[in-house]
Amino acid sequence: MRRAVWLTCAFMLTTVLAAQTLPSKQAPIPRDPLAPTSDAAAASTGPLHTATICTSDLPTTLRLYRDGLGMRVRGPIAVSADVRAIQNGLWGMAPAEAWTLYLLDRPAVEGAVRIRLLVFGQPGQTIRHTWDPREPGPFTLGFPTANLPPLDAAIRELGFSSLARMEQSQIPRPDGTRYGMMESVFKGPDKVHAVGVSRLDNMPQLGPIDPATGHGGPAYSAQVVVNSDAVISFYRDVLGYELRSDREWKSGATSAIGLPAGTPFRLAIMYAPGASAGHLLLMDFREATAAPSGVAPRPPNRGLAMYSFPVKDLDAAAVRVRRAGVTVVSGPVRYEGPDLGAHRAMTVLAPNGVVIELFERFSPKP
Repeated sequence: MRRAVWLTCAFMLTTVLAAQTLPSKQAPIPRDPLAPTSDAAAASTGPLHTATICTSDLPTTLRLYRDGLGMRVRGPIAVSADVRAIQNGLWGMAPAEAWTLYLLDRPAVEGAVRIRLLVFGQPGQTIRHTWDPREPGPFTLGFPTANLPPLDAAIRELGFSSLARMEQSQIPRPDGTRYGMMESVFKGPDKVHAVGVSRLDNMPQLGPIDPATGHGGPAYSAQVVVNSDAVISFYRDVLGYELRSDREWKSGATSAIGLPAGTPFRLAIMYAPGASAGHLLLMDFREATAAPSGVAPRPPNRGLAMYSFPVKDLDAAAVRVRRAGVTVVSGPVRYEGPDLGAHRAMTVLAPNGVVIELFERFSPKP
């Protein structure tokens, strides 16, 4: 039977399943192979903590993430001149670059990725020029939900369109049974995709959700890369991430993200040890990759511009970075800011040019 592959980040997290064998009198219970099998205590780098979005369109951004997806917004947050100078240098921006800070989170959901929103007064270059999912660069934040249809309707009512209609499919399990999947891929500001996804039939969602609202996330982020071996090596060998799934796919006849049928790509899914969220999807379309925008995926360019990860020991992380020949943007530097508190941080460039912020928290001196 021909297997249709839905090319959206959220669906791909669920298509590789394994069965857990129980005593013969009980039916087998499907097991998600992306569930953690290692101990978080052994992780040198934690799950994705913060995704930084640069924008010049605050009203539309808040309409999507606050009014549509239900995230809490704090801001504008005061940033001292000294801290601003440190952060501009740390994030690779010019000393005089001006921005306003907002923080978006979901406090009732442990492990949800935060959004650090840097709001600029004037439009700037966008990291991605099109909605084509094959264009290189970071492009997706995924939002698990227990009930997608009302969320889909609410976001459309707010004026956001999607790459396709909300779609529902039946996904086969290894034992021959099936479960349902629903998803929508919305066009957010600055060419950032917001994916809403529900797993049905008593399957766990793709990340923790708020029991009061049924919504969660961001739980993961996706990026299109053209050098997947090098990018995987960076996250695995330098950050200590696990490669829990690595598959070759072809898109099916229908796709919630609108790709031509038969489009080949590699999908690699990477987690921090012990983590069940805060993971990364790396998609390599190889010969089907769309033309790059030519704009670096880093601040102050508009869009999904930086990832921040907590580390246990920043000095040890710096040693791994330098041994691997990774480009250091800035740091380590020690300071106390309004977003991450008292911490030490450094920034490096992943092989695909994405800025990676590594930070280690500490207790400030009395």
